[in-house]
Amino acid sequence: MNAKTEQYSLRKIMGIWLAAGAPMWILGWVAYPALSNGLSSVDAALLRIKLLTLGLVWQFVLSMLILYREMGNIRFETIRRRFWLNHPISPKTGEVQKSLWWWLLPLAVLVILLEFGLSGILTDVWLKIFPFFAEPAGYSFDSVFTPETRAQFAGNWGFLGLFLSLAIFNTFLGEEFLFRGVLLPKMEGVFGKWDWVANGILFSFYHLHQPWGILGGLPVDLVFAYSGKRFHSNWFPIILHSGQSVFFLILVLGIVLGLG
Repeated sequence: MNAKTEQYSLRKIMGIWLAAGAPMWILGWVAYPALSNGLSSVDAALLRIKLLTLGLVWQFVLSMLILYREMGNIRFETIRRRFWLNHPISPKTGEVQKSLWWWLLPLAVLVILLEFGLSGILTDVWLKIFPFFAEPAGYSFDSVFTPETRAQFAGNWGFLGLFLSLAIFNTFLGEEFLFRGVLLPKMEGVFGKWDWVANGILFSFYHLHQPWGILGGLPVDLVFAYSGKRFHSNWFPIILHSGQSVFFLILVLGIVLGLG
């Protein structure tokens, strides 16, 4: 088999998972507590955003390193082909079928229903079983969005730039490139037709830097992985995953413009 068709071993899958996750865990649980000591709640929240963005940038770099090692280059066409960045492909015919883009609508509705329904229930169950996974004080981004702090960010375009960087690498160039681009196309050799399930589970448990949301995020993570595998197009999980980024960017833009 050549680099395009060769499937990963379980050891390689877990090695890539660890390489993607370990920096996030270190930044979240070692660097952040050390560097945030003595900071205000707002400055601490901004620091956490910066550190996690750094970890997501590393995932993009890791994806490119893996791509170069496998394919010998990181040209756009190589990225597009290897990471399934193409029009949806019919599961029945194996041919491109652009009408399948309409599936984004019901899938987006499903993601919203899961995030505002089942995810909350599962999070409550998860934290009852593992109460030590509860979000520690000072780890939430909520302090950035309180009425008391919004005024200080009016006209602060650097604040918007920070969130834009987080959004791009969180739901596109970082997590999605690594988990759906690098891993998903090469997991079938180990997990067979359930590769998308394994991918969703790995993605959920990669979030050890914010373990309070692991179980609650699993249903949505499975939708991301399923949509990419079903239509052989990772634009589906990228678009679905980016919904949350668009929401927060609109919120931040309003704050910067003084509308909040």
